[in-house]
Amino acid sequence: MICLKKCLPSCIHMARVFVYGTLKKGQPNYFYMMESANGRAEFLASACTTQKYPLVIAGEYNIPFLLNLPGQGHRVQGEIYQVDDKMLAFLDDFEDVPAMYQRTRITLEVKEWVGKAEGVERPAAGSVTEAFLYSTTTYRPDWPSLPRYESYDTHGAHGLQYVDRRERD
Repeated sequence: MICLKKCLPSCIHMARVFVYGTLKKGQPNYFYMMESANGRAEFLASACTTQKYPLVIAGEYNIPFLLNLPGQGHRVQGEIYQVDDKMLAFLDDFEDVPAMYQRTRITLEVKEWVGKAEGVERPAAGSVTEAFLYSTTTYRPDWPSLPRYESYDTHGAHGLQYVDRRERD
């Protein structure tokens, strides 16, 4: 099926994305997720990674980075969004894929599902699902030894205030 000017909902590809840093609700870049010019994003669930990963705050802008070192760190807490292709392309650009981050599939444990479910029932707490995740394999050698966090909050006790390096229109 080819979509022309008016695209039916069945033509729109949707993907799930897990966010754990500044794109979460209440964080400094959340507005990008809700900006319709960037595409469509719908909050589905709170979740955590099934594997442990080091979530660190690093660099001159105090950016949260999830290092692609499975088995180290904590089970990282975050949010699952369903996004359209336009938002996925925006997020790839926002996360500077592939220079700074890579987008990979990850297995997550659902904490609370509030969004629409594809099936008849919503996934229950404790169930497992998959989503895309932005992680980095490019980092300074000292980053794996930085403090590791289970959850990111720009105003957290870590005292490392996020610095917005992007210009807002």
